[in-house]
Amino acid sequence: MRITAPLLAGLALALSSAAAPAMAQSKGDWTLSAGVHQVAPKSNNGSLAGGTLKVDVDSDIKPTITGEYFIADNLGIEVLAALPFKHDINIAGLGRVGSTKHLPPVVTLQYHFNSQGKVSPFLGAGVNYTTFFSEETGGALAGSTLKLDDSWGLAAHAGLDFAISEKAALRVDLRWMDIDSKVKLDGQKLGTVEIDPLAYGVSYVVKF
Repeated sequence: MRITAPLLAGLALALSSAAAPAMAQSKGDWTLSAGVHQVAPKSNNGSLAGGTLKVDVDSDIKPTITGEYFIADNLGIEVLAALPFKHDINIAGLGRVGSTKHLPPVVTLQYHFNSQGKVSPFLGAGVNYTTFFSEETGGALAGSTLKLDDSWGLAAHAGLDFAISEKAALRVDLRWMDIDSKVKLDGQKLGTVEIDPLAYGVSYVVKF
Protein backbone atom coordinates (compact mmCIF):
# COMPACT_ATOMS: atom_id res chain seq x y z
CA MET A 1 0.00 0.00 0.00
CA ARG A 2 1.28 3.49 -0.86
CA ILE A 3 -0.18 6.69 0.54
CA THR A 4 -0.09 9.40 -2.10
CA ALA A 5 -0.61 13.15 -2.06
CA PRO A 6 -3.80 12.93 -4.20
CA LEU A 7 -5.21 10.35 -1.77
CA LEU A 8 -4.58 12.64 1.19
CA ALA A 9 -6.02 15.61 -0.67
CA GLY A 10 -9.18 13.66 -1.44
CA LEU A 11 -9.49 12.55 2.15
CA ALA A 12 -9.00 16.11 3.37
CA LEU A 13 -11.77 17.34 1.06
CA ALA A 14 -14.15 14.68 2.34
CA LEU A 15 -13.32 15.47 5.95
CA SER A 16 -13.71 19.17 5.41
CA SER A 17 -17.26 18.74 4.19
CA ALA A 18 -18.10 16.48 7.14
CA ALA A 19 -16.27 18.36 9.89
CA ALA A 20 -18.26 18.74 13.12
CA PRO A 21 -17.74 20.68 16.39
CA ALA A 22 -14.38 22.27 17.12
CA MET A 23 -11.71 20.50 19.18
CA ALA A 24 -10.06 23.45 20.94
CA GLN A 25 -6.69 23.00 22.66
CA SER A 26 -6.01 24.82 25.93
CA LYS A 27 -3.06 24.99 28.29
CA GLY A 28 -2.76 21.71 30.21
CA ASP A 29 -4.59 19.60 27.61
CA TRP A 30 -3.17 16.33 26.26
CA THR A 31 -3.85 14.71 22.90
CA LEU A 32 -3.06 11.19 21.78
CA SER A 33 -3.15 10.03 18.15
CA ALA A 34 -2.90 6.69 16.38
CA GLY A 35 -2.44 6.42 12.64
CA VAL A 36 -0.45 5.09 9.73
CA HIS A 37 2.39 6.86 7.92
CA GLN A 38 4.70 6.23 5.03
CA VAL A 39 8.38 7.17 5.37
CA ALA A 40 9.59 8.04 1.88
CA PRO A 41 13.33 8.85 1.58
CA LYS A 42 14.28 11.54 -0.90
CA SER A 43 15.05 10.36 -4.44
CA ASN A 44 18.82 11.01 -4.32
CA ASN A 45 20.36 9.29 -1.29
CA GLY A 46 23.96 10.08 -2.14
CA SER A 47 26.92 7.94 -3.16
CA LEU A 48 29.40 5.73 -1.31
CA ALA A 49 32.99 4.65 -1.89
CA GLY A 50 34.16 8.00 -3.17
CA GLY A 51 31.10 8.57 -5.32
CA THR A 52 31.32 5.29 -7.24
CA LEU A 53 28.23 3.63 -5.67
CA LYS A 54 24.95 5.48 -6.07
CA VAL A 55 22.55 4.54 -3.26
CA ASP A 56 18.76 4.27 -3.28
CA VAL A 57 16.75 3.69 -0.08
CA ASP A 58 13.13 2.60 -0.56
CA SER A 59 9.96 3.52 1.36
CA ASP A 60 8.01 1.75 4.10
CA ILE A 61 4.69 2.22 5.86
CA LYS A 62 3.92 1.52 9.53
CA PRO A 63 1.51 2.42 12.38
CA THR A 64 2.43 5.52 14.37
CA ILE A 65 1.41 7.17 17.64
CA THR A 66 1.89 10.68 19.00
CA GLY A 67 1.37 12.35 22.35
CA GLU A 68 1.14 16.12 22.69
CA TYR A 69 1.04 18.31 25.81
CA PHE A 70 -0.13 21.91 25.51
CA ILE A 71 2.18 24.25 27.42
CA ALA A 72 -0.02 27.19 26.42
CA ASP A 73 -3.26 27.69 24.52
CA ASN A 74 -2.72 26.29 20.99
CA LEU A 75 1.01 25.63 21.64
CA GLY A 76 2.07 22.04 22.27
CA ILE A 77 5.08 19.77 22.58
CA GLU A 78 4.56 16.55 20.60
CA VAL A 79 6.47 13.26 20.69
CA LEU A 80 6.25 10.85 17.73
CA ALA A 81 6.78 7.10 18.05
CA ALA A 82 6.22 4.21 15.64
CA LEU A 83 6.79 0.57 14.94
CA PRO A 84 10.21 0.00 13.31
CA PHE A 85 10.37 0.98 9.65
CA LYS A 86 12.29 -1.35 7.32
CA HIS A 87 14.04 -0.12 4.18
CA ASP A 88 15.74 -2.02 1.38
CA ILE A 89 19.06 -0.54 0.26
CA ASN A 90 19.86 -0.61 -3.44
CA ILE A 91 23.00 0.33 -5.36
CA ALA A 92 22.84 1.36 -9.00
CA GLY A 93 24.04 -1.49 -11.21
CA LEU A 94 24.03 -4.00 -8.32
CA GLY A 95 20.38 -3.99 -7.24
CA ARG A 96 19.34 -4.79 -3.68
CA VAL A 97 22.39 -5.19 -1.46
CA GLY A 98 20.89 -4.99 2.00
CA SER A 99 18.25 -3.65 4.36
CA THR A 100 17.96 -1.91 7.70
CA LYS A 101 15.34 -1.13 10.31
CA HIS A 102 15.06 2.19 12.07
CA LEU A 103 13.10 4.07 14.70
CA PRO A 104 12.81 7.85 14.21
CA PRO A 105 11.39 9.41 17.42
CA VAL A 106 10.75 13.14 16.96
CA VAL A 107 10.08 15.90 19.51
CA THR A 108 8.31 18.92 18.03
CA LEU A 109 7.11 22.29 19.29
CA GLN A 110 4.02 23.15 17.27
CA TYR A 111 1.36 25.83 17.05
CA HIS A 112 -2.27 25.09 16.18
CA PHE A 113 -4.12 27.79 14.26
CA ASN A 114 -7.90 28.30 14.36
CA SER A 115 -8.23 25.74 17.14
CA GLN A 116 -11.78 26.97 17.81
CA GLY A 117 -12.77 26.09 14.24
CA LYS A 118 -13.76 22.86 12.55
CA VAL A 119 -10.53 22.77 10.54
CA SER A 120 -7.31 23.58 12.40
CA PRO A 121 -3.95 23.82 10.61
CA PHE A 122 -0.73 23.43 12.57
CA LEU A 123 2.98 24.01 12.03
CA GLY A 124 5.90 22.74 14.07
CA ALA A 125 9.66 22.37 14.25
CA GLY A 126 11.83 20.13 16.35
CA VAL A 127 14.56 17.53 16.55
CA ASN A 128 14.76 13.94 15.32
CA TYR A 129 16.87 11.07 16.61
CA THR A 130 17.06 8.02 14.35
CA THR A 131 18.53 4.73 15.48
CA PHE A 132 19.35 2.01 12.92
CA PHE A 133 19.46 -1.69 13.73
CA SER A 134 19.02 -5.19 12.25
CA GLU A 135 21.14 -4.36 9.22
CA GLU A 136 21.31 -7.21 6.71
CA THR A 137 23.27 -7.74 3.49
CA GLY A 138 22.42 -9.61 0.30
CA GLY A 139 23.14 -9.76 -3.40
CA ALA A 140 26.59 -8.40 -4.21
CA LEU A 141 27.29 -7.73 -0.53
CA ALA A 142 26.06 -11.07 0.84
CA GLY A 143 28.20 -12.25 3.73
CA SER A 144 29.48 -8.77 4.60
CA THR A 145 28.68 -6.85 7.78
CA LEU A 146 26.74 -3.62 7.26
CA LYS A 147 26.47 -0.89 9.90
CA LEU A 148 24.57 2.42 9.77
CA ASP A 149 25.33 4.97 12.48
CA ASP A 150 22.53 6.66 14.39
CA SER A 151 21.56 10.18 13.36
CA TRP A 152 20.48 13.48 14.94
CA GLY A 153 18.78 16.13 12.83
CA LEU A 154 16.14 18.82 12.54
CA ALA A 155 12.50 18.06 11.78
CA ALA A 156 9.46 19.99 10.54
CA HIS A 157 5.77 19.13 10.80
CA ALA A 158 2.60 20.48 9.16
CA GLY A 159 -0.96 19.26 8.95
CA LEU A 160 -4.69 19.76 9.29
CA ASP A 161 -7.01 18.58 12.06
CA PHE A 162 -10.66 18.04 11.09
CA ALA A 163 -12.83 18.08 14.22
CA ILE A 164 -15.40 15.29 14.46
CA SER A 165 -16.38 16.09 18.08
CA GLU A 166 -15.22 18.29 20.95
CA LYS A 167 -12.76 15.57 21.95
CA ALA A 168 -11.67 13.99 18.64
CA ALA A 169 -10.34 14.87 15.21
CA LEU A 170 -9.00 13.26 12.07
CA ARG A 171 -5.54 14.44 11.04
CA VAL A 172 -3.75 14.63 7.69
CA ASP A 173 -0.09 15.55 8.12
CA LEU A 174 3.34 15.77 6.55
CA ARG A 175 6.66 15.56 8.35
CA TRP A 176 10.23 16.16 7.12
CA MET A 177 13.27 14.75 8.93
CA ASP A 178 16.98 15.40 8.40
CA ILE A 179 18.50 11.89 8.56
CA ASP A 180 22.10 11.33 7.45
CA SER A 181 23.87 8.11 8.42
CA LYS A 182 27.53 7.14 8.13
CA VAL A 183 27.89 3.69 6.55
CA LYS A 184 30.46 1.02 7.37
CA LEU A 185 31.00 -2.27 5.56
CA ASP A 186 33.09 -4.88 7.38
CA GLY A 187 34.32 -2.09 9.63
CA GLN A 188 35.48 0.15 6.77
CA LYS A 189 33.93 3.58 6.27
CA LEU A 190 32.12 3.89 2.94
CA GLY A 191 30.60 7.36 3.26
CA THR A 192 27.29 8.91 4.24
CA VAL A 193 23.77 8.03 3.13
CA GLU A 194 21.42 11.03 2.96
CA ILE A 195 17.91 9.74 3.67
CA ASP A 196 16.06 12.97 4.55
CA PRO A 197 12.57 11.45 4.23
CA LEU A 198 9.05 12.82 4.10
CA ALA A 199 6.61 11.00 6.38
CA TYR A 200 2.97 11.49 5.50
CA GLY A 201 -0.29 9.86 6.51
CA VAL A 202 -3.50 10.02 8.51
CA SER A 203 -4.37 9.55 12.17
CA TYR A 204 -7.17 9.73 14.73
CA VAL A 205 -6.61 12.27 17.51
CA VAL A 206 -8.26 12.27 20.96
CA LYS A 207 -8.06 15.09 23.53
CA PHE A 208 -7.91 14.46 27.29
